[in-house]
Amino acid sequence: MGQDSEGNGTDPAARRPQAGPLGFLRPGGRDRPQLTLADPESSEASLPPPVWQQQRRRRGISSFAWLAVVPAGILAAVLIVHANQPLRAVSPSHTVVVVASVPYWNVGPATGTILAHRGDVNEVSPWMYGLGANSQIILDSGIEKSMIKVYLSRLRAQGMPIVPTLANVNAQGDWSYGPVARMLHDPAMATRQVAEIVALVDSNHYAGIDLDYENLQAGDRQVFSAFVTHLAGALHAKGKILSVALFAKTTNAGYAPRNVAQDYAAIGRVADQVRLMAYDYHWATSPPGPVAPIAWVRAVTGYAKTQMPASKIVLGIPQYGYDWTNHHGTAISWMQAIHLARRYHVQPHYSASSQAPWFTYTDASGHQHTVWFENAESSRAKLELAHGAGIGGVYLWMYGTGDPATWPALHQVFPVVTHSAHASQRAAS
Repeated sequence: MGQDSEGNGTDPAARRPQAGPLGFLRPGGRDRPQLTLADPESSEASLPPPVWQQQRRRRGISSFAWLAVVPAGILAAVLIVHANQPLRAVSPSHTVVVVASVPYWNVGPATGTILAHRGDVNEVSPWMYGLGANSQIILDSGIEKSMIKVYLSRLRAQGMPIVPTLANVNAQGDWSYGPVARMLHDPAMATRQVAEIVALVDSNHYAGIDLDYENLQAGDRQVFSAFVTHLAGALHAKGKILSVALFAKTTNAGYAPRNVAQDYAAIGRVADQVRLMAYDYHWATSPPGPVAPIAWVRAVTGYAKTQMPASKIVLGIPQYGYDWTNHHGTAISWMQAIHLARRYHVQPHYSASSQAPWFTYTDASGHQHTVWFENAESSRAKLELAHGAGIGGVYLWMYGTGDPATWPALHQVFPVVTHSAHASQRAAS
């Protein structure tokens, strides 16, 4: 496929609007990693619609293995570069929530990072629960219960509210439509699941739950909204909060049936937080391009503000990218992108229009690669957008080792109140 001067794919057929942006990225199936105990001391609206050609695919963990080793020289060099870049101060005008959203495979390293920056985060969402074949809640199969308890205890010891994510993924780690669809269309099952979620939150002393039911159909719209309304009421009766993760879209219909299924206005009326998954504008099977181009993120945020109180909107800030070759992209962290650039002696560029870094390289087998990823500068652009929009906050999707200079930017743009974000969230409901 052809590329423009910024590494974007230019194949017209491939760039036709398709399924639209996807949601959370996670390994799945038998290649999924297991959570193990780490060292506790380690610490613009004119854009075309996204270009997806198929539903998300599960991916293995081979590309994650090296994340356990962080090259000190690379990290030091990057920190020096960022230290020499002036920060633009932004004065806070409202109380915000800053959520560390952590996939199970990164819980260990992320816990150390969160605790090192505990003054900049006031909520943590480990992605840890799924649904069984009978729609019952299950612990994600990549998690060992004793290990997750260790990490959650460390976070709680520092006063961090825990709002775990419940997604419609099965015991094999794959997205599963059947269990959630059966539950939504069966009033008795829906009532049981609401009770089960409330009991889970209450018995584990969580601050609430983050609901991430994805890939629903247009015909699920009303029952999904009704379920969210029922769940919100039950959680609020216990003094708990409800967060709902929604696909990014710029119109009511969005890009696909799964967008139609999510009624921004109805959900925004009852949820305490609406987490906008404003990433994956380009995806593993799309042409290369930015994960979250700033103009599209602005359009998504602007549409959401017409449908719900701005104070409830929590914008997703991705901390990953893709390395595309042979018409397929492999998810990579910021650190992996820096490692690749150094290994192949290339200098990353920065797209002013997309507000994202990118580079190309040729591997040892002669294959051409295009890499788009996220760093502190691209994250800051989205943080400033969120602040300027006056929304309720942001969440960092901590896929892997992120740019450490993101934290000073977060601290400056989104200073938080750490004692409890939840009182302000409930007041806005």
